[in-house]
Amino acid sequence: MNSARKKQLKAQAHALKPVIIVGQSGLTESVLKEIEITLDTHELIKIKIRADKEERNQIRDQIIADTQAELIQSIGQVVVIYRRKPEPKAEKNTGPRRR
Repeated sequence: MNSARKKQLKAQAHALKPVIIVGQSGLTESVLKEIEITLDTHELIKIKIRADKEERNQIRDQIIADTQAELIQSIGQVVVIYRRKPEPKAEKNTGPRRR
């Protein structure tokens, strides 16, 4: 991703509120699954990570690795990531349905 596109996404993310909050339990499977669903829906999301700096960086890196998303911005507890929506799957058309 080029710097102009990143700059555009940063500006777009400015108005967003964090939709996912990683709390005391850290990065659990259910939180990761929720991040995947949210990325598939919105592409660009903000995540708030409540942890100390070192742990925050580890969680951020883990999210990026597991979701295959790109880091757009990381300021304090807030991380902005982006992943392109997957292409819609074409439904099989096997002919007319019978009732």
